[in-house]
Amino acid sequence: MPILASFMVPHPPLIIPAVGQGGEKSVQETIDSYEKVADEIAELRPETIIITSPHSIMYSDYFHISPGKGAKGNFSRFRAPEVSFDEVYDKELRDRICALAKTENFPAGTLGEKDPILDHGTMVPLWFIRNKYKDGKIIRIGLSGLGLPEHYHLGEIIQMAVNDCNRRVVFVASGDLSHKLQAHGPYGFASEGPVYDERIMDVAKRAAFQEMFDFDEDFCERAAECGHRSFVIMAGAWDGINVKSRVYSHQDITGVGYGIASFYPTGPDDSRHFREKYMNMIKDELSKKAEHSDEYVRLARASLESYILNHRKLELPNDLPAEMLEKRAGAFVSIHKDGRLRGCIGTILPTTSSVAEEIIRNAISASTRDPRFNPITPDELPYLDINVDVLGDPEDISGPEELDVKRYGVIVSCGNRRGLLLPDLDGVDTVEQQISIARQKGGIDIDEPVKLQRFEVVRHI
Repeated sequence: MPILASFMVPHPPLIIPAVGQGGEKSVQETIDSYEKVADEIAELRPETIIITSPHSIMYSDYFHISPGKGAKGNFSRFRAPEVSFDEVYDKELRDRICALAKTENFPAGTLGEKDPILDHGTMVPLWFIRNKYKDGKIIRIGLSGLGLPEHYHLGEIIQMAVNDCNRRVVFVASGDLSHKLQAHGPYGFASEGPVYDERIMDVAKRAAFQEMFDFDEDFCERAAECGHRSFVIMAGAWDGINVKSRVYSHQDITGVGYGIASFYPTGPDDSRHFREKYMNMIKDELSKKAEHSDEYVRLARASLESYILNHRKLELPNDLPAEMLEKRAGAFVSIHKDGRLRGCIGTILPTTSSVAEEIIRNAISASTRDPRFNPITPDELPYLDINVDVLGDPEDISGPEELDVKRYGVIVSCGNRRGLLLPDLDGVDTVEQQISIARQKGGIDIDEPVKLQRFEVVRHI
């Protein structure tokens, strides 16, 4: 049985009367829309309500699905402990989602719960729903630090599990929009805020779920959105299905965007396999880019592919330019997937007989030994964007005034601890940021004295 309907809803605690103490009247339009959503859910009489929440347990590389028989929660954090919940989880459907994820080696499951208490991103929607509909179990799913395609694919897995279990399911995608819509709001104003809200509500109105992939991560961060990945999971749950959409309301009175919309299935539609289309587009773009890459990047790609596919270190090719075989230099290999860092390891000074050998070794390390990430798998190879930075000799400097984030990388040293940051990185706009990040990478506290060095790079893309 396909999912009955899905709803995109916000979760401001203010909207609960016991919390708002009259302040909730400022978002009455949102309250009225929420009431309509709750009425519709009550009419659908779902056996299970799946809720994705940005405030549930979240890991950088794993989707947490709440384990156990159920969970309790209340609004004591918001001075309303009398508003409480005692929910039962749908164990069968949850276990089926986890089993499908395990079959695909997809990073989702019930591991790692630290706090079984329900979060407000889950309880706010439940407050409206339970006022109208007392039946039905729930499943609570957190977001992750993974990319949008992974969030969409989790939705696809959920759809398969719902069909396998033949459940009557409603999907609730909990998430506020931008937190930077008004200068008087708690988070201030950013020009990206209103743009995000306008774009996402337009996507909701048209059910143009393919466009959810077009929201650049840096843009979303500047807009300080909350629910985008929650909405993307919901979109994935409708993969291959046409839906009828309706936008109920959008408000930005508090400086935070609250949008409410519904989506009902109208039938199969093979043109709406959006993740597949997106990944094919990325694959084609990267394939064309790889055709025009220089010898440095081609060598890095050949090295990591040899190691990942054949578990063998690439032999040094004989047809490389003389400069790669004769020059010695430190080099960093950086790997991105879907615009997100997937691995980056390098050497400040040369450790081998040539820059070519340096690249071969560091490509292996960046793809399989970066402690921040799981090793890259064979199925990821067509979607990797690789670049190589060849470092110039480090140069001692007297202070930050001799740095330029676009031109120079920085090395921060304190005793035998050392942190390095490459130049011209997305999101690093000031020297202060550059030094701060390098300190963190070196495990150097903010108040410890440091030695600064700068270096230039030749970047190969």
